[in-house]
Amino acid sequence: MIIKKTHKRKKVSRMHGRKMGTHGWGARKKHKKSGHRGGTGMAGTGKRGDSKTTLITKLYGHDYFGKKGITSRKTKKDTRQRINLQQIEKNLEKYGKKTAKGWEVNLKKYKILGEGEVKEKLIITAFAASESALKKVQKAGGQIILPEKKKTLEKKEEEE
Repeated sequence: MIIKKTHKRKKVSRMHGRKMGTHGWGARKKHKKSGHRGGTGMAGTGKRGDSKTTLITKLYGHDYFGKKGITSRKTKKDTRQRINLQQIEKNLEKYGKKTAKGWEVNLKKYKILGEGEVKEKLIITAFAASESALKKVQKAGGQIILPEKKKTLEKKEEEE
């Protein structure tokens, strides 16, 4: 009489004796999760990512590896935005609106620089402006409105 097995025990429960870390898969690393397969994409491109150099140089170019430029901890990048009078003059419809006084332009976050000529009467609200920009706008009959400086700065100027 032949007896057929109806239920086979799982390999985990059968192979848990001494020195049975592989469960019949050869090397211990071969049947783990995706850890032994490396990473995906740009994973592992750090200190020991030398094996991926050809792949990276093909996809990302030769500028990927290495250090670039010099920055000290104290130096911070100047993030203030600047715009020339020439650009404002070309794109008046984009930056401002026409009123009875002239063109009113609102550029509160910008510093106005004096490159270019001013033909229209401009009333510009800005964060800062260069001397040449102030002169050119005033010459055309307009003005640049700047935020007031703090009183501490004004007192220091008076003392000098």
